[in-house]
Amino acid sequence: MLVSLCQVDLLIPDSNSLKSKRMVVSKIKQRLRNKFNVSVAEVDHNELWQRVTLGIASVANKRRFIDQQVQSIMNFIDEQDYIQVLDHKTEVL
Repeated sequence: MLVSLCQVDLLIPDSNSLKSKRMVVSKIKQRLRNKFNVSVAEVDHNELWQRVTLGIASVANKRRFIDQQVQSIMNFIDEQDYIQVLDHKTEVL
């Protein structure tokens, strides 16, 4: 069994309040859960209006599947025009 942990730092440039940030974060979290069947949580920058760090976790039995899934997730996030990826890192246990 392999566990993939991905940390993605995002910028939400159009956010002007915590409420608007929460709407964007909820939207992207739900889309990731539905499309990729992963666990997603906001793990840092809770008090900032335009920054968010998401933690994304998944479990698989083959390294190739995990690598493909992480790449697909990052491509999906990059395609969203309302957020920008600042940094990301992935760890497989």
